Amino acid sequence: QVDFVESGGGSVQPGGSLRLSCTTSKTIFSVYKMGWYRQAPGKERELVASVTTSGSPDYADSAKGRFNIWRVHSENAIYLQMNSLEPEDTAVYYCNAPSPLGVYFGTWGQGTQVTVSS
Repeated sequence: QVDFVESGGGSVQPGGSLRLSCTTSKTIFSVYKMGWYRQAPGKERELVASVTTSGSPDYADSAKGRFNIWRVHSENAIYLQMNSLEPEDTAVYYCNAPSPLGVYFGTWGQGTQVTVSS
């Protein structure tokens, strides 16, 4: 069972932009705070941005001022607009529901690859 479907990744040059999207079930979307995570090669998965059910966003320091997260209730989807991309943003991006001890859902989607390179 796949709870999350991510899309929108690609290859861009430094300074470029991408918009990621993640869809999930109506139940998950309506109950849980949602977040975007990323995992770079050789590194642990990290939370980049999150948005509550009421739409309040929060960002990791690395994303502040460059990324914007929001949710669209009619689509059961969350989005991540990424601007001023840097090579350090290169990673596979995933969505899930953040919990105090990690995430609520142990099965991750396939993710979407973001590559920033000149």
